[in-house]
Amino acid sequence: MKRIFAFGRKRKGQPPLASASAPRPAGACDLRQKALDKLHRAAACDDLAQVRQGLKKRGVDGRDKAETPLHLACANGLADVVTYLIENKCELNLVDNGNRWPLMKAVQCQQEKCVAILLEHGADPDLADADGNSAVHLPVISPNTSAAGLLLEHNTGIDAQNKEGCAPLILAVSEHQGEIVEFLLNKGADVHVPLAQQTPLMTAASGGELNLIKVLLHYGADVSHKDTNGWTAEDYAVVHGYSR
Repeated sequence: MKRIFAFGRKRKGQPPLASASAPRPAGACDLRQKALDKLHRAAACDDLAQVRQGLKKRGVDGRDKAETPLHLACANGLADVVTYLIENKCELNLVDNGNRWPLMKAVQCQQEKCVAILLEHGADPDLADADGNSAVHLPVISPNTSAAGLLLEHNTGIDAQNKEGCAPLILAVSEHQGEIVEFLLNKGADVHVPLAQQTPLMTAASGGELNLIKVLLHYGADVSHKDTNGWTAEDYAVVHGYSR
């Protein structure tokens, strides 16, 4: 699911306004348990004995209509089930019918323990969904610095851009998530990462986000940087009524 964040409409002679494509909010997990077979229901409900029994009849990566047992266990934070499925050689990077893999499910649903287990066993943190969002885009919305930290410890691309050209830092600024903005910058995010030639500082200035502006300046944001139309962050602020 994709949302577009914009800061008003572009007027003639004014700087262009960037938008940010956001992943689904964390916690958006639809399980449809009544429609699941025994194996998948067991994986969703922490019934490890039934999971063991189910694996004798079905493959470890068997799907219901949408997801594998690993997807369901990750969405529900069932660390023991996740570990058991991994021990039985399940595939870590299969996608569901929404093009989301188990790691994305775990991050979406804020299941940090499952995130840690998946990463420790080699789940790929840099896979992208249909909108180009990688797992590191997801903790920005929550916000969830713990999950973000786990991903960054496993060398995920901190400046990864989705199909809209939106990196996590731009998304954090667009969502007014000051804690995540500072967290990403402290972890080495590029303070000048662009979205349609608009820097994070320009995005913050467009919304009059004084606290975010201070954080970005503290981490070296260049106030003299110009977009392709010659506009600086100060121009963005003045045009949108934030001359102070």
